[in-house]
Amino acid sequence: MSSATAPLAERMRPQTLDELAGQQHLTGKGSILRNAIESGAIPSMILWGPPGVGKTTIANIIANTLHAPFYQLSAISSGVKEVRDIIEKARQQDKVILFIDEIHRFNKGQQDALLGAVEKGIITLVGATTENPSFEVNAALLSRCQVYVLKALDKDDLTGLLQQALEKDAWLREKNLQLKETEALLNISGGDARKLLNLFELVASTSTETAITDAVVMDVAQKRVALYDKQGEQHYDIISAFIKSMRGSDPNGAVYWLARMIEGGEDVKFIARRMVIFASEDVGNANPNALLLANTTFDAVNKIGYPESRIILSQCATYLAASAKSNASYAAIAMAQDMVKTHGDLPVPLHLRNAPTRLMKNLDYGKDYKYAHSFEGNFAEQEYLPEKIAGTKLYDPQNNTRENEIRKFLRERWKEKYGY
Repeated sequence: MSSATAPLAERMRPQTLDELAGQQHLTGKGSILRNAIESGAIPSMILWGPPGVGKTTIANIIANTLHAPFYQLSAISSGVKEVRDIIEKARQQDKVILFIDEIHRFNKGQQDALLGAVEKGIITLVGATTENPSFEVNAALLSRCQVYVLKALDKDDLTGLLQQALEKDAWLREKNLQLKETEALLNISGGDARKLLNLFELVASTSTETAITDAVVMDVAQKRVALYDKQGEQHYDIISAFIKSMRGSDPNGAVYWLARMIEGGEDVKFIARRMVIFASEDVGNANPNALLLANTTFDAVNKIGYPESRIILSQCATYLAASAKSNASYAAIAMAQDMVKTHGDLPVPLHLRNAPTRLMKNLDYGKDYKYAHSFEGNFAEQEYLPEKIAGTKLYDPQNNTRENEIRKFLRERWKEKYGY
């Protein structure tokens, strides 16, 4: 193993904006964030992007460039007390920067504790999040921050980091390694630069080979990479197994894979979010209550957190698994989108157009439109699709109790036109 005490990712952490991989839209010459840093007048900000793309590094570069007092907290392990302690220290200092990693994990009370200090300029807040701040950061705090979006690192960025490590890290240079293949390194690390470099170091310290190939990486990874990794391949494999168990109407499989994610420390909001999507995509109108329960589950686990949220997640997962299934709504929007891509922007039929002006009325906008509520049964047959695709059936209810009722309703109105 490396004689250095710090992991490779830390040894290779950029010290200046010029050394940072990717993010040229924010940190390149003349970019908005670079200009702010170089002027010494940075706003409080939220850095939003995938794991391992440079959020923490940018915060460190800001502090180093401005020579400002720098405090760092993790929202996973810190609370209101730690925030208030730093704010008190900041009152005695100038231009204090407070970096909060995973700020989306702070609850409303914890975020509110930052408001006054940010507003008065006691601290400059730099928050990092992998989640959409519009949903995860309360509006009052968000309105006081500039949001900067970091992009995922591309293949060239990541392979460049590996080459830099081989050239600049003293321990790796002594190993005389040859980087023959990178696909396995890139796939397992999932675009996370920190994980990529530390996996590379693990391979270099474990394997007796000097030529780094995909086979060498996979051999080491299968022996040493954690069983469940929230950003790695297992993350996607296990959520896939979870979804497919619910789709296959097996609550036992669903609960098992749910437990795997819970024991692995998966974000409860990620699990709940996937169930909301599933409720519409795979259950749909076969059981409309599924979407209501899934959405309520998402709200509930946000309020409750671990460990109690596991019970709510289990209730929803077993309910979805045991529900009748239909992907008719999903298939309908997919087919409709394909038609839009195939046929382009087809004109809206004249009778469906809005006619707010005299000119539009003279052009027959809205002419012959039949107002459904003026007819018996609140229905009047007319064409609602553009002429070129008139009569195309996009929504086809499937064979389950609820959608059979929908099919009966549609057949009474559209049997001749759509063949229900």
